[in-house]
Amino acid sequence: MPELLDIATRIAGMAGAGEQVEAYVAHSRETDVRVYGGEIESLSSAESEGVGIRVIRNSRQGFAYAGSLDPRVIEETLAEARDNAGFATPDPHAGLAEPDGVEKVSLDLWREDLAAVPTADKVALAIELEARARGLDARVRQAESADYGDALTEAAVASSTGVSGTQRRTGCHVSVFVLVGEGEDTQTGGGYSVGRSFSDLDINEAADDAVERAVRMIGARKTRSARLPVVFDKRVTTSLLAILGSTFSGEAVLKGRSMFAERLGQEVAHPSITLVDDPTEPAAYTASGQDAEGLATRRNVLIDAGVASRFLYDSYSARRAGARSTGSAVRGGFKSAPGVGCRALSLAPGDKDEEAILASIGTGLFVQGIQGVHSGVNPVSGDFSVGAEGLMIRDGQLAEPVREVTIASTLQRMLLEVLEVGSDLEYLPGTAAGLTLAVDGLSISGS
Repeated sequence: MPELLDIATRIAGMAGAGEQVEAYVAHSRETDVRVYGGEIESLSSAESEGVGIRVIRNSRQGFAYAGSLDPRVIEETLAEARDNAGFATPDPHAGLAEPDGVEKVSLDLWREDLAAVPTADKVALAIELEARARGLDARVRQAESADYGDALTEAAVASSTGVSGTQRRTGCHVSVFVLVGEGEDTQTGGGYSVGRSFSDLDINEAADDAVERAVRMIGARKTRSARLPVVFDKRVTTSLLAILGSTFSGEAVLKGRSMFAERLGQEVAHPSITLVDDPTEPAAYTASGQDAEGLATRRNVLIDAGVASRFLYDSYSARRAGARSTGSAVRGGFKSAPGVGCRALSLAPGDKDEEAILASIGTGLFVQGIQGVHSGVNPVSGDFSVGAEGLMIRDGQLAEPVREVTIASTLQRMLLEVLEVGSDLEYLPGTAAGLTLAVDGLSISGS
């Protein structure tokens, strides 16, 4: 890790007069295993490293990257970034991040033991997961896939403006997808377990969840159209929060692509809603002590007790908006320049678990899966219309399964008509934590 920072610092030190230079250096190791029928279907193990370089000169930005840390390649990449800057359109807001005095939180996100796990053990775990899922219920016809994956990533960033830092993180997961059936009626379900080290993974949790989700959907039919309260499963809530978080991007606001663009300080949600992006939360699998520009990440409250309170910025969007960076720069790796994004969204939990929320609803729809999120949700207008499957709620209990229904409303109305926020907060893969969420008055279109 110090080696990566040394490389980044050396590149940043190559800045010429009137020039800003930033280097993002990364190294990663990844393993992916898929098994089927007790045999390996695919196995890949890859190690990669590279550098992304930004150059700012005369209000023009150039970017270039290379998948090598060879000194000669680095020099060629820097020259290419400089050349690209010469062809860029001048932008008065172009520039690198400046030190802002916010201290970085020290996070322990690395598990050394993961690097030492033999590949044979990873394969064996995936095979065991598949066998567990197949043997849980006589109605399981096959495990369509059982997977293991892990990633060990290290990165360093340094700039000629005086920003520098390192981060490293491990993560692993298992997942299984099953097909169950009675007669000609077949259903599918998936489950997973995630962790930072190999020992964190629980194949029983993954298999049990997959089979339960599939089996309880046997016999699913369309339901009659109605307007009912809807209870979202925690997995579904993560998808909703990811969309909601994107509307608080300062970049989206500047481009007129956010429904909250003119609503800071206004009530936009039920008072039970407090939405936070906190990359310093170690339980989040996307946690990080620094953003993609090397600034300290921090806890940003986007909605505070129902009131829109903050947008997220990287250094560029902050300059355009006349604001300050919120430490929210993200990037997909050394091959891309940074942009604005959420890392670890969560809702402040309430005081009821899923069972208590279902009981409080009485009659409604429990949604365990949605489809068409990217095409059916408009973050500008707030229009919300997605396909869904789940179970009816009757007398506060889960009842008959339903599928091929559409649930519709607007994000604005859904936020204001929240009935309950669950106490069952759980950090899941992706940029948002999950919990049970109940919303009133959604239109359900069925038969």
